This record gives sequence, structure tokens and C-alpha cells, in this order.
Amino acid sequence: MSLRGGDPAEIGGYPLEARLGSGGMGTVFLARTSSGRPIAIKLIHQQFAGDEEFRIRFRQEVAAARRVSGAFTAAVVDAAPEAEQPWMATAYIEGHTLAQHIAEKGPLDGAELRRLAIGLAEALRDIHRVGVVHRDLKPSNVVLSSEGPRVIDFGISRAADQQTLTMTGRVIGTPPFMSPEQLQAPRGVGPRSDVFSLGTLLVYAATGHGPFDADSPYMTAYQVVHEEPSLDAVPTALRAVVESCLGKEPDGRPSADELLVLLRDLPADLGGAGACGVGTGRTRDIVTEHHLATRATPAPNAAPAASGTGSTSTSAGRRLRSRWRPVLAAAVAVAAIGGGVTALEVGGFGGAGDGERDARLEAPGVALPDGFEPWRRTVRGGRGDIPDELRCLARGDALFCGGGGVVAARIRAADGSRVWTAKSPGIPVQGMHLVGATGDTVIGYRFAAEGDTQAPPSEVVAVDADNGRELWSVPSGAQSTAVTGRTQDAVVAGSVVVTVDAADSRFEARDAHSGAVSWTTPFPAGTRCSPVPAGPRLFAMCATDAEVNGSEVRHPTLYDTDLASGSLGRPLALEGPAVPMGVADGRLVLLREHREGPAMAGYDGVARVDPSTRKVTYSRLATTYEGTPGMADGTLYLSGQTGLVTALDPATGRKKWARQTGVEGASGPAAGAGALYFSSATGRVVALAPKDGKPLWTTNPQADGLTGEQGASPRVTVAGRVVIVAAAKNTVFAFDAQRPPKAG
Repeated sequence: MSLRGGDPAEIGGYPLEARLGSGGMGTVFLARTSSGRPIAIKLIHQQFAGDEEFRIRFRQEVAAARRVSGAFTAAVVDAAPEAEQPWMATAYIEGHTLAQHIAEKGPLDGAELRRLAIGLAEALRDIHRVGVVHRDLKPSNVVLSSEGPRVIDFGISRAADQQTLTMTGRVIGTPPFMSPEQLQAPRGVGPRSDVFSLGTLLVYAATGHGPFDADSPYMTAYQVVHEEPSLDAVPTALRAVVESCLGKEPDGRPSADELLVLLRDLPADLGGAGACGVGTGRTRDIVTEHHLATRATPAPNAAPAASGTGSTSTSAGRRLRSRWRPVLAAAVAVAAIGGGVTALEVGGFGGAGDGERDARLEAPGVALPDGFEPWRRTVRGGRGDIPDELRCLARGDALFCGGGGVVAARIRAADGSRVWTAKSPGIPVQGMHLVGATGDTVIGYRFAAEGDTQAPPSEVVAVDADNGRELWSVPSGAQSTAVTGRTQDAVVAGSVVVTVDAADSRFEARDAHSGAVSWTTPFPAGTRCSPVPAGPRLFAMCATDAEVNGSEVRHPTLYDTDLASGSLGRPLALEGPAVPMGVADGRLVLLREHREGPAMAGYDGVARVDPSTRKVTYSRLATTYEGTPGMADGTLYLSGQTGLVTALDPATGRKKWARQTGVEGASGPAAGAGALYFSSATGRVVALAPKDGKPLWTTNPQADGLTGEQGASPRVTVAGRVVIVAAAKNTVFAFDAQRPPKAG
């Protein structure tokens, strides 16, 4: 709906486009970031903004909500709990709510119902792990997006409920979906209250009505507290799980982790009219085990149980199965006899059990450093620390990290101990990034501080790899992002560093260690250029001054560049805008941007440049993909804001596979030890099998960082079997790829 008179024009610098709705605690608006990304901003009503107790609780909830990094929740993008009117912005999830879907199309069934159940249980698991209790899980707070169910509006629910009770004594919530303890003693509500709410929501999704529906909210509340639920219309296999959720006492209900074990053991299709949307199947990578079905009444068509279950099926799962074995065994057996139990692969929103291992990670011949133990360190820089800029690269047993106020630091890969740190010189900087390293030199790029005439210009800095001593620095231009879509104002090619001069008029090549200039090459007249490495080759990617100044580079030109002399080859025109990604089969691969006006809306094509024949081939993508691009071992990858990873063939543009992960806003990939690694600013890592995207394991978050971002450079570095991850707040941690940290 459109904005109303009296609505603000912007909140926190985000222009508002529409009013999405209003509730007891605030109003929700649709807005956009400067890059065009849609967000939902919840503005707290003025009457709560003046209460300090509410502000304290809201501040705590915002901090907790930032740590939630699941595939089935809406990521926090920005927030201002100290503003005159507090607000919080989350990723805008497009799609109908569950309430709207049921009203328009009726109940869910089959595999679609199972996927909803598992997706919501995963959302609760992620929310509960960071200490948040949703307290208002209901159909209007579940969005059925194209990438799976998403739980929204959990960031302020706890603060809102408690504050309302303090003020008026009213219980805030929706009685058909509230737990008994929430109705009786709301201040003592814990995570298993959400599990009760999930049980009622699943009944509603399966039948179109709640398990305690009555003629009035008061009768409904009475039945929630005192009566047994009405479950006759719930599919038999699901009914037993729902019953376990709807126990009157919290201790009698499963936790979210235990609930996942129960749901994943259900048949791939719960029966009914069948699923619509993504294919039926499992959300874990391993074949659905159906232990209870095979132990109770073997089904003729039952799939064999797979070995190697993950940590979610350990002691907690065994205790859970033992507790409800009779009723669950009977329920699943009935479903199995009815049509057989078939375990199918799903390309939808699944994830491997946290901490699971896979035989494909057992990379023979790849050793750990002597004495290696998992470690975690914070690499401090200068006064201008940027909270999420640190990145690392490995050279043998040495690890070099830079960014976040750190020019460069050397760390021992075996134990994380610091050898040296070269910090920012004390003047606040806009940012830094690590360019690369040779055998004896580390190269970093330091940006100028905006508006600070006393700050040094943007510059390339060389540091001795042995002792951290600064060897040389040179002012540099900074237009590569406008030309190529990537921050690439300096590149390391062999033992040479190629930079753009401060006037942004020519390339300069230097010996990485000594800084001695080996050649300079002016840009073609009327253009600005960026160096583009392509394996052993170097290209210059150029655009006209007019396009760079207008931030709309649609007709870039490539020049093959001689690394020995700097001479430019003949120009090769590209259909742009295009972003260089890497090399596949000796060809430079670029992703073509899809623009809606000046805003970048994703990627819709692939271009390949053959340097020997000077031929450029273009392939359209089946759809426009949003997210963070990357390339590894000749395959393109796009990591979506919501955790969806898509693998693309650069030769044809065809999708190889897609996998929904629990890591939102992941950057990557990094390849090594038999896997692909993607990680978010929180340090949460997912390992996928390169061939089919099979999830191998996922770790818990390691730092308090924003999720759902796009465009970040890869955070993971692989050194043999060691996985090194750079996270927010200059956090670096490392572990054995064959023994990842267990989540939970």
C-alpha cells in the first residue's frame, strides 16, 4: 500500500517506497538501500520510544537478532535502537504469508508440507541458538518465499511483549498459536514455547484451522491451557510429531534440534495431493533414514538406511526416539505401508546435519601443519579499524592477513600465533584490502579517508614478508570498481605489482620487493582502466571517461597486456556491463550485469574471451541471478542473500546445481580439501561438494556480524587441510577440514 500522510519520507537514510503494514508495536515500510536492495523497516511507535526500559530491551534484541544467520529467517540489515524513534531494517522477503496462502489456495500437503515443517524447525533452531525466543510464531509471520519458508518479525517480539505486560498487564500474541505458559506466565516463556507454537502452526498449515479453535479468543485460550488438541485431519505421519510439540508442559516437548530429527525421519511425501513447487525429498544431504519405519513394519519399497548420520542424530535424537517410539513407529509405519517410503534428492532448501563429515573430505596426501590445533585470534589494526574488511591468504605454512585497519599481518597457520603486524599509520582510513603476496613481499591497498585533506592518498603498500617492515608505498588511483565492478586497483602478477597511478592515467609495473619501476603504459585517450589478471596473462579493462563519471559502464574494452613491456594489444569491445571472474579452459570469464536503470539487479549472462583467437562468446542465463559471484576450478558460483548457492557452467551458462544453505550473505567460494567453502561475516561456514553441491557440514557463527550482505570478497582460505576463516571484527579462526567444529 502507498505511504500515508504523516508517514516519514525516509528512515535512517533509506527512502521509503510503501507502507507494508502496522501492528501494536510499530509500522513496517518498504525501502531500498543505495544499491537498490529492498528492505523492510519496522519503525517503533512513538509511545514506546520514550520508555528507557523498552529501549534497553530493544537494544538487546537487535544485538541478538544480528547473530541469527539461518536460511529461513530474515537477516537484519541495519538498526538504530538509539534513534529518537527506534527502528530495525531486515531483508525484504517477497512472497505470500502462510495465512494468505491458506486463505487463497487452501492447506498444504505432501512434500510441500514436510518442507515447510523442516524449514520452520531450522528457523527456530537458529533463533534459539542465539538466545532469542520468537513468542509470536503465527501464519502471518511466515513468508513462503521462492527459496523456502522465512520467519519474520522476531527481532523485537520479546521486548514488545515484556514492555506491554509491564505497562498494561495485557498478554500480546495470537491465542490459537500461543503456548499454555505464554497465556499463564508470559514472563517465564522459553524456547519450547516456540515449539508449541510451531505445532499449532503445522496443524493450521495441514488443515486450514488450528488445533484449539473455538468461538471466541477466550475459549481458544482456555482450550490451549486445558484441552487436548484436535488433530484428526493432520496426516498420520506428521500427527505424532505435532502431538509431541503440543504437550502442556514445556519440558515434555522436543527442542528445535530434536524436532528436526523427528521431522527428517518422516517420509519424503506425507501424502495428500502432492507437493507443488520444488521437488519432494529430504533437507539433509544423507538419505532419510526412517529408522522407526524399518524397525516397526518394514516397507517393501523402503530405501535402505544410510550411514554416517550427523550430530543432530546423536544422543539427543536417540533419547527423543526412545521417548516417543511407540506412537512414532506406528505413525510412520502406516505411512510406509500406504505407499512405500521413498527417499528422494531435493534441490530445494536442504542442509547437511551440522558437523557432518563426508568421505569426499578425506583428501589423501593433504597433511596438517605439525602440531596443528584449531585456533581463533583477533588481529588488531590502527585507529581506523573497519569491522569487516580483514581477509587472508596462505603461502606455505605462513598466513598473511590484511584489511580492517591492518596493512598486513603474518600468522602461523599451525597455531594462530602472530609473527608480526603492520598497522595503519594512525590516521583513520576509509578501508584497506589485501592485494596479494609473492615469496618475499605482501601487498596491501590503503584507501584515503573521505574529506580528510591530511590523510595520505589512496596507496599501494609493500611489506617485507619476513619481518613486516614497510618496503615502499606509492599513491594510486581508485576507479576500478566503476570499470570492472570489482576493487582491483592493483594486482600481483608473478613477482610484479601492477598499479594505477594517482592521476588515474596510466599503469605502473614494479618489482614487488624493491618497488623499482619496470614499465609504465598510458591509458588509451579518453579512458580509464583497471588491471585484470587472467591466469598467466594480464588484461587492461577500460571504459570511457563519460561512462566512468556517470557510473554506467556499458561498453567496456579489453586489451591484452604484455607483462614484460606493458604494451597493449588491439582493443576488443565487450557487451557490458561485465565483471571479470577468472579463467576457465584458458578463457577469461565475465559475468554480465543486469541493470534496471542505474541500479544493478543481478547477473543475466556469461561472456568468454579467447585471447588467442580474440573471439568473444556470450551465453544467456536462464534467469537473472542475484547475489555474490565467485569462481573456483572453472565453475561460476552465485551466493544469494538468503543462502542459496547456484553453480553455473561458464561455457554454456547452464545451471549445474543449486543448493539452499543455512549461511546467508555468504561470500566465496574457496576450494580445497575436496570441498567448496562459503562463509558469512558471522564466520558461519558451509562446505559443499563441488560435483553436486552436496552439503558436507555447516559450522556455528563465530562473530557478531551482519548477515544477508552481497558483494563481499571470499572469506575462506584453504591451506592443505586447514580451513582459515576471516569474520567480522578482525576475527580469524582455523580448523581441520576433516574435523569441522560441531554446531549445536
